[in-house]
Amino acid sequence: MKYRVLLTTSIAICGQLVVSNDSYASESKTPERIDTENVVTEKWHLSPEFLRQQVTLSMSPGRAVKSLISHYPESITSIVSVALDQYPEQYKEIIYSAVSAQPYSSEEIVTIAVDKGISECASIVETAINAEPSYVSFVAAAAMQASPEDFNDILRVAVTTEPNSADKIVQTVAKSYPERITEILSNTVKYVPKIGEYVVDALLAVFPDDAEEVVSITVRESAADKGQLGKIMHSAINAGIDRDVVAQYAIQGGASKEAVNLVMAQREELEKAIKYD
Repeated sequence: MKYRVLLTTSIAICGQLVVSNDSYASESKTPERIDTENVVTEKWHLSPEFLRQQVTLSMSPGRAVKSLISHYPESITSIVSVALDQYPEQYKEIIYSAVSAQPYSSEEIVTIAVDKGISECASIVETAINAEPSYVSFVAAAAMQASPEDFNDILRVAVTTEPNSADKIVQTVAKSYPERITEILSNTVKYVPKIGEYVVDALLAVFPDDAEEVVSITVRESAADKGQLGKIMHSAINAGIDRDVVAQYAIQGGASKEAVNLVMAQREELEKAIKYD
């Protein structure tokens, strides 16, 4: 009677040992030697053949990628690159899984995807942000560097996908592209007008000498929302800009003198109430 024993197949990948699914074989049989050249390339990168085997086992490129990254985080570049080459139509699944598995490599993952040109840059950015919203600023910055011609589309997707982080996004991007601060500010407030006050606060913390540009542009782009004027002016004053100067910049941005004077009067009344409370 033949007994069946549990054998473990070992496969070398990326210079390390990976244990595959357990398999059964007859006691009388000797397991064949695995040809590692079919698993890794001469540059110690994941081979397309091995990835396809893993996808077959997991029934999903995304699950295969996530599993491989969780075991071999140092090989993420190879894993993501090969996966996108082999399954370009499943790029969203692959990017989402890769970012979810290793968020701190979001910039690298996005750069690889953008450089391959597998889809519109904006779609790649949106997928990465949805996978890990807390890395939105880094994702946007990496995509802008990889594809400068898509700068405005990347900014739009970033601030509209994660509007609660718009101030941080603007601050991060403006630090990298100070010469484009007008464009960054104008487009951001245009896309998400209700965050004007937070954008002003974020930018003045980094570019206090650009107060005129920051305040006037934000007021101009937020003109459709009358309630934003006071918030923007208060934010600038709280950042240390002289109130009369802020009033002047607001008027330059298109606000009427009456509206500006009303905001200033309301602020003075509030300050008096707080002082004598």
